Amino acid sequence: MEKNEVDLPQKKVAAKPVHSGHRERVKNKFLKDGLDGFEQHAVLELLLYYGIPLKDTNPIGHALLQKFGSLSAVFDAPFEELIKVDGVGKSAATLIKLIPQLCRRYQENADKDKNWIFSYDEAGKLLINKFIGRTDEVIVLMLLDSRNRMIYCDVVNEGTVTTANIYVKKIVKLAVQYNAAYAILSHNHPSGYCMPSKQDMNSTMWIYEALKTVEIKLIDHVIVSDSDFFSMAKSGIMSEIFDSELDTE
Repeated sequence: MEKNEVDLPQKKVAAKPVHSGHRERVKNKFLKDGLDGFEQHAVLELLLYYGIPLKDTNPIGHALLQKFGSLSAVFDAPFEELIKVDGVGKSAATLIKLIPQLCRRYQENADKDKNWIFSYDEAGKLLINKFIGRTDEVIVLMLLDSRNRMIYCDVVNEGTVTTANIYVKKIVKLAVQYNAAYAILSHNHPSGYCMPSKQDMNSTMWIYEALKTVEIKLIDHVIVSDSDFFSMAKSGIMSEIFDSELDTE
């Protein structure tokens, strides 16, 4: 360099993010075609845009699936396990845990005007929605009036159905309070198998007898597992207490 030459300051050019524009393309694809064409990791990638604003969320989606095995398993995973995945902070984990419960609230709201129950299958399909996103065992009570109109349907206890003595008084109290004619009991088996156990059948008998004292008839006990359900009344396994009070399909 010659003496009179001066180094001019170089204009700095901001580095363009490697995935510049990628997020917008993914969002536009969703808005145009929905989620049907998305692979599982891509669903998580899109969701995590709103919990992780500055990172590439594609590898995080893959990492979540690798750890938990499936999309539904990611959503059902405990919060404490989610934050152990590299790149998943508290905000992202909270967002993931929100989705199943948001789905349940959506479905419950969509079903709010479906008040008439004329078959065991109708009752079972409505009850399934009460368990979306629940990883612990809960007990749900559905009450009907004398015209088979649903007048109450909600969680009455969190815990195993075998601890019936804890919630049987609450069931009777609610049934009387709503002036119900019929009751349908339901609980979930988070383990994934919806056939009733001996304890389930014993609890069914206890609740049947308790409701009978206030002239309210237990007409079914529905056991839910994932998207499947088992109706004790429809199966005929407890024919000594269940009959064709509802017209079966």
